[in-house]
Amino acid sequence: MNIIAVGLNHRTAPVELRERFAVSDSRLPEALARLKRWPGIDEGIILSTCNRVELYAVVKETAHGFESLRDYLVTLASDIGWERLEPHLYCLDGAEAIRHLFRVAASLDSMVLGEPQILGQVKEAYDVALLHKVTGVVLNKVMKKAISVGKRVRTETGIAENAVSVSYAAVELAKKIFQNLSEKTVLLVGGREPRDDREPELRTRDRCGKAFERAACGLQPGPSRNGGRGHRALRDRGRRLCDRSR
Repeated sequence: MNIIAVGLNHRTAPVELRERFAVSDSRLPEALARLKRWPGIDEGIILSTCNRVELYAVVKETAHGFESLRDYLVTLASDIGWERLEPHLYCLDGAEAIRHLFRVAASLDSMVLGEPQILGQVKEAYDVALLHKVTGVVLNKVMKKAISVGKRVRTETGIAENAVSVSYAAVELAKKIFQNLSEKTVLLVGGREPRDDREPELRTRDRCGKAFERAACGLQPGPSRNGGRGHRALRDRGRRLCDRSR
């Protein structure tokens, strides 16, 4: 039995490509059920975050397993052909796949080194796969060890001394540009309800003052799938926010 990993992340693929293959929480059970039935896959896990989409699997034959996982990944975005996807993929097996998973769980492979969200995302991906009986003896052992390693890295090294995330970095950059954020109006824009700490980061840490509004656009990835309604809604919201800040 061999452990393999196939995926794309913030280093190998642009965000517009990554988001096409992202698996939302609502789609994850169905995606895992298909992965469980996929030819050549004995065990599997799907890790889908803002910065990565990775498939981990246990297979009997490595070369066939890679081919099978790549075929499965293509089905997550049927309008993206293999020719477009292939240059952005990485394929790892054995010790390299396990090492990569451990680095991911420890936030050593994150866009912002030491960010705290990824360990919880790894644990959640494992919990959902376990609940739907897609993992087995091998991946259960590897995932538990990866989560343990991630916790040890955070508690036994200095990587977590400064609480950091992409949102934290964005706020710090805004402070450098604008100096005093208490007099600024903030519009937080996202494609769905945020699961990170951006809003409390802005509200409690920097006391953004006159107006604070979140725009969850609900835009689907890809060109103009909603006829531009999301763009118009965002534009109108921006105008209202400007009016409020005068």
